[in-house]
Amino acid sequence: MKIGVGWFSFTCCEDSTIVLIELMNDYFFKWNEFLEFKYFRTLKGKNDFTNLDIAFVEGAIANSKEKDFLLKIRENSKKLVAIGSCACTGSPANQRNFFDKATKEEIGHILIRFEHYDKVSPISDFVHVDDFIPGCPMDEKLFLKKLSVYLNEFGILNA
Repeated sequence: MKIGVGWFSFTCCEDSTIVLIELMNDYFFKWNEFLEFKYFRTLKGKNDFTNLDIAFVEGAIANSKEKDFLLKIRENSKKLVAIGSCACTGSPANQRNFFDKATKEEIGHILIRFEHYDKVSPISDFVHVDDFIPGCPMDEKLFLKKLSVYLNEFGILNA
């Protein structure tokens, strides 16, 4: 039995994605026995985000396109986990939320052009989040610990 996993990245620097890829240097062959990365654009050209057991979501939400995709991910996932500071709190991707009036006016045309929201928000502002793995990048020890818990929840024992 394999667990269907998706790894998604929104507005952020994708540092947690790099940490996961580095973890694969040590864990790929073990994980390959019980994880099926159904969606992971960094690694795969053909992706499917339907019927996921776990969706790991990195990054904050900056526009309606991201929000709409996040809603679809939530609909198609049994468990959704916020990965990294941007997904958990919005920061540091949300630094423009704190710009002074002059700077906001200066970048206003960019926000309009790319259809960005006035504020960048953590994913929990839009969907129910089952768990949080904070850090910038994510705390890899906490990720491994929680991944083990999730695997046990899905019937993969001693993973």
